[in-house]
Amino acid sequence: MKLHIETIYSFYFMAKYPSFVILYGRRRVGKTSLIKEFIKNKPAVYFLATEEIEEENMKNFQREITAYFNLELFKEVFLKSWEKIFQLIPETKEKLVIVIDEFQYLAFTNKAIPSIFQKIWDEILNKKNIMLILCGSYVSMMENLTLSYSSPLFGRRTAQIKLSPLNFFEAKLLYNEEDNEKNILLYSITGGVPKYIEMFDFKNLDLFSAISENVLKKGSFLYEEAEFLLEKEVEKNITYFSILNITKYLDTLQKLDILERVVPITEENPEKSKKGLYFIKDNFLNFWFKFVFPYKSYLEIEKVDYVLKKIQERFFENHVSFAFKDICRQFLLFKFPFILPKIGKWWDSDEEIDIVGINPEEKICLFGECKFNNNPLSLELFFKLKEKAKKVKINGKNNENYKIHYSLFSKSGFSKEFIEYAKENKNIYLFTLEDIK
Repeated sequence: MKLHIETIYSFYFMAKYPSFVILYGRRRVGKTSLIKEFIKNKPAVYFLATEEIEEENMKNFQREITAYFNLELFKEVFLKSWEKIFQLIPETKEKLVIVIDEFQYLAFTNKAIPSIFQKIWDEILNKKNIMLILCGSYVSMMENLTLSYSSPLFGRRTAQIKLSPLNFFEAKLLYNEEDNEKNILLYSITGGVPKYIEMFDFKNLDLFSAISENVLKKGSFLYEEAEFLLEKEVEKNITYFSILNITKYLDTLQKLDILERVVPITEENPEKSKKGLYFIKDNFLNFWFKFVFPYKSYLEIEKVDYVLKKIQERFFENHVSFAFKDICRQFLLFKFPFILPKIGKWWDSDEEIDIVGINPEEKICLFGECKFNNNPLSLELFFKLKEKAKKVKINGKNNENYKIHYSLFSKSGFSKEFIEYAKENKNIYLFTLEDIK
């Protein structure tokens, strides 16, 4: 989030030049909050487009412009043209920011909107000290409207930002929990989507009571969130629900940060690899499809306790443990002293390794395991990891030319024997929950 703020600022302060920024991303990720933080204390006109007819959006936008510049003459005269409304904007000494939020709604009622805004940019705004920000939630539509080669707006932008959910270390700043296990549990449910974090009450409730109140009960904000998201973001949402993994729909779901395609990290051509597997990437949607969608008929008749019992039976082993592995990979990517440009998981037909990190330039390779269970990890697990690591080939070759390191993450710590062994072997790194900060 901080990086995106800095990116927008960099274009704003290039005062000699007008700038045109496309900001987009799935619903709830904080686009509007980012914009409002950016325009605070700046000359700015913020307009939120709606699903009303084009004439109403035009009227409302004109009201914003005439009110900001105090153009009394045009407060009662409706211009009925986007170009004429933009022509009302006078020259300003300080750069003016114009934001059109939910831009895609304008295109719903007028397919010519990209062409209209191309003309507005080329003939009006491009000659003024202005920053134009077009923001939208429908990812595929925003890309087609503003970024695709076939769009009239192609090549006009000076910056584009696709806002993604926060990573664990950004998200936990919002959780504000001193107990890092709580941070991990929260991330496993809400992921890095700011609105989900905001709406999930974990401060006044224990974990499963919070799940019951915020997700399972009819009428709660998150009860129908997955359906709402897919209904708004993609067409034919029923099809997406019933055949979530059919190839025809995967590209759209990946753009929405809902699915991700994962291949063994050692694959030389990941895009062409036949070993790709698809996983639900968003933690909340992953939770929802595991524990809400299959039991929707029970929840509709308010059998919440029954569903909650099913969740309790599988929650840690079948859900939190997978989110924990992702957090550990993020830790190595952002917090580890070694730079590991490539980090992911590895598998073949017989074995799997939770974490493999590779730095091909410095010839460093790291292998790791992550366990979110109630038993300290034994030294035996390390030796099993070491044996599995011998099977990993990098660029088709054995990894003996690499400096090998091992990283193990454990919720419940490590055996004394393991700790002593790691002290004697400097290429072994042991991390508990308190270290993942």
